[in-house]
Amino acid sequence: MGRETGRKLIASNRKALHDYAIVKTYEAGLVLRGTEIKAVRQGKVSLVDAFGQERDGELMLHNLYIAEYWYGTWTNHQPRRTRKLLLHRSEIDKILTKVREGGMTLVPLTMYIENGWAKVELGLAKGKRDFDKRQTLATRDANREIARELGRHLKGIPKGRDR
Repeated sequence: MGRETGRKLIASNRKALHDYAIVKTYEAGLVLRGTEIKAVRQGKVSLVDAFGQERDGELMLHNLYIAEYWYGTWTNHQPRRTRKLLLHRSEIDKILTKVREGGMTLVPLTMYIENGWAKVELGLAKGKRDFDKRQTLATRDANREIARELGRHLKGIPKGRDR
């Protein structure tokens, strides 16, 4: 059986996009053991509380939840173990300098399988305050209303008349 081709989305972290302003994104591989990749292929993954952190000059992903593989035996993995991120040394150094400056954190945004390899899209993020979150929601609502009115205008529906 050949290796999968293309890109298959496994999980996304919508809460991170709400809580953080993403400055830059990186693509990283993951070191997975045993039955973890089988559980990932089934989509049994949650990125909600996950975050990246340095340990001994390497980047590690903490609190990534990969459920136990249903058909696994005593060799099953631990669901919330710390996993190593695979990046080039130059990328690791850039990320660590930004994180060490302060106010920045490393958050997983999406997890996907690309050409048979499990990958994580990481975001270098700055935390939003409550007023920033409200402003983002207000901007999104305004853009949605503009698009709605533009669609009505293009269809020739007079203003104030719904349906």
